[in-house]
Amino acid sequence: MPQASRSIQKNHLLAALPQADLDQFFSDLEPVSLSLRQILCQVNSPFEHVYFIENGVASVLTTLANGTNVEVGMIGREGIAGLPAALGGAISDQLIIVQAPGPALRMGAAECAIAFEQNAAVRRIILRFTEAFISLAAQTAACNRIHLTQQRFARWLLMAHARLESDVIPMTHEFMSMLLGVRRTGITEAAGKLQRSGSIRYHQGQVTILDRDALGATACECYGADQRRLLRLL
Repeated sequence: MPQASRSIQKNHLLAALPQADLDQFFSDLEPVSLSLRQILCQVNSPFEHVYFIENGVASVLTTLANGTNVEVGMIGREGIAGLPAALGGAISDQLIIVQAPGPALRMGAAECAIAFEQNAAVRRIILRFTEAFISLAAQTAACNRIHLTQQRFARWLLMAHARLESDVIPMTHEFMSMLLGVRRTGITEAAGKLQRSGSIRYHQGQVTILDRDALGATACECYGADQRRLLRLL
């Protein structure tokens, strides 16, 4: 399928596969356009598809008994949304929601699990991404416990920016407070400080990154760890 062959290269995980393996296991990838706040995986629901993001960001959220959602991971064009399904999982324990819209390639969860089981190259790259994602989740847990809201907010913006082809990131204070597990007033205060410093501009539900270096100076050490993790992965 020529359209799929051209777009495959935009997802780094798929681009790492030999062409013969792409042709054998991923020839039926379906190009889709992911919309803002689209739910890719629902808690306690069967996996139906996995998504190889080409440009955009999906947030992986853990849901607590009181309904609170907190982000534990982020996925962009470096990986796959619906990772447990590729490893043979049947039911999703997390909520995966699109934070920044963009194109992706979709395939059936069962077909992806078959590719993982039958092909060594597919196993190798998916396990490599699995290791990176587990490391990211552990880093996020420590970050949420130790670092200030403004540091964590700057880190999140930089991580999203690294996975996008744009300086503009969709964001509302309400949704960001959910992602970081803090009160909305904390996000409002952090965004205001970053805007006054000239690092970002916030307007009508969008953040524009104006000074990446200044934003990096505000972010906690966890952003540097994420950058090193992406470089090792790629």
